[in-house]
Amino acid sequence: MNTPAMPDGDRRRHRAPARSRRNLLSPIAAAAAVLILVTGAAVALSQGGFSSIFAANASGGADCPEPTRLVIVADTSIHPALANVAADFDANSDVCVVTEIRPQESGDTAALLASNALPGVHAWIPDSSLWVTRMNTTAEALGRAKPSVEVMEPVATSPVVFAAPASRSAEFAGGEVGWGTILSGSVGAVVPDPEVSSASLAGLASMTSVAPADDARRLPSAMIELGKTIPASTEEAVATASAAALPTVVVMTEADVVAHNASDPDLPLVALYPSDGTTSLDYPFIEIAGKTTTETAERDELLEAFADAARLGGAFYSAEGFRDHRGGGELSATGVLPIATVVPENAKPEMQVAALDQWSSLTRRSRMLVAVDVSGSMLEPAGGGLRRIDVYQRAAGQSLGRYSGESHMGVWVFSTNRGGGQDWEELAPVGPLADAGHREHIAQITASLPQYIRGDTGLYDTVLAGVRHMRETYVPGMVNSMVIITDGKNDDSTTIELEALLEELAALSDPLQPVPVILIGFGPDTDLAAMQQIAAATGGAAYSAYEPGDLDKVFVDAFTQRTCRPNC
Repeated sequence: MNTPAMPDGDRRRHRAPARSRRNLLSPIAAAAAVLILVTGAAVALSQGGFSSIFAANASGGADCPEPTRLVIVADTSIHPALANVAADFDANSDVCVVTEIRPQESGDTAALLASNALPGVHAWIPDSSLWVTRMNTTAEALGRAKPSVEVMEPVATSPVVFAAPASRSAEFAGGEVGWGTILSGSVGAVVPDPEVSSASLAGLASMTSVAPADDARRLPSAMIELGKTIPASTEEAVATASAAALPTVVVMTEADVVAHNASDPDLPLVALYPSDGTTSLDYPFIEIAGKTTTETAERDELLEAFADAARLGGAFYSAEGFRDHRGGGELSATGVLPIATVVPENAKPEMQVAALDQWSSLTRRSRMLVAVDVSGSMLEPAGGGLRRIDVYQRAAGQSLGRYSGESHMGVWVFSTNRGGGQDWEELAPVGPLADAGHREHIAQITASLPQYIRGDTGLYDTVLAGVRHMRETYVPGMVNSMVIITDGKNDDSTTIELEALLEELAALSDPLQPVPVILIGFGPDTDLAAMQQIAAATGGAAYSAYEPGDLDKVFVDAFTQRTCRPNC
């Protein structure tokens, strides 16, 4: 790649202007996941891996025998541009300096800094200021002090956009596409994991900001749908969008679109700019204090001068698809607009925190035992020419499609005297829905439920047996729960009494391995008071659905709130 010409003027022979310190962002509850990202990076550091990778950047030349060294870790997306900035800076400096730019994913750097495993680094340029919060949260989780850093102005920016396969761009020509369009489901979206992708997290915050206030289910339902397919790479995301039946976009940055089109010109992307606003990744320059024992005033001045040079390196950034540090600049690249779009102020940190917490909750792997009431009353009319069991079958069929392959599900039916003197019967063991055969088996069970209907409602024995089963087979790291669907109250004359059931549930309770019971009562005959006591004893919840249209709504609530019990 030819090195673009830099703007006129020497940027390095003066000190940087006074810097304004940014407030660090509020903590992210899910930041413990960042630790998982860094194992390989920590090993590379402990083995001195970086020194060999960047040897080509570490030679001062014969006229620079003892250079002052600046070591800066940059997010991999912006590393090529910053490497060019550093080479230009070193070549034009009045003093002997070698600036080393190390590429590393922002999440890895945040975790390494938090664990004090990144010595000798003077500055860090992540793709988002929010990584500082995640670094601090990880440090607290490790029992360490927060790293001493100073968050300065960005060096570059890149707005979050919708990337559409160019081969399908005509499908989007009929109207505007925005976050509200994704919420409505009229356009599909692929979202790389927001735990790792700052673009995805910023996108979720934008989607949250336009979610309708009068429909609390719209946002969680959309997140559940997005969470069903979380691609492992940009290539996988693009392939998924290209093959989708519905017009589908990938959430990424403008710079990502440029990088993809340069590396894979046979499958180009077109950037669609959200009609209802977006946000930008800001690439802040962050000084790191206390990492070396040989700090000098000269190094401090050089680092400050490099920060200035980095902010003024617009031509280097535009060559790689980035906008300048103020969000402006012109691009000459396939798939993106030449002139920068107007981007409003970035989503507030609290909104990004809330979006990540909600995403983590909704996409957490589930392990669920569903027990369906098949007592005789399920054949009673529910209106519209449908029986109660018909209404349940319709709602259950729609609900099954909400669960990703990461979820595990099993099905019991219950009434009285199902065989062997018990009130429940296992029709499908708890297993992964990623198994197409298992998912199809559950769909077939749902379709054939009327054939199992007989007897009375053996509710209490079924609850106790189900909780015991889920406790005995508990899988750490998943949401282990039981869902009860019933149209009546317990009327098994030989069953355990409610008071005794509550005592048994209390004895089984373990806050480290919770099994919440979520009860959905359908129709006018349910015993809501008893259901609420059972839910309270297990940290679950109880719902009543009186009309056929209510049943799907409570299914959504029961699923979307399953990880926040009992404080939803």
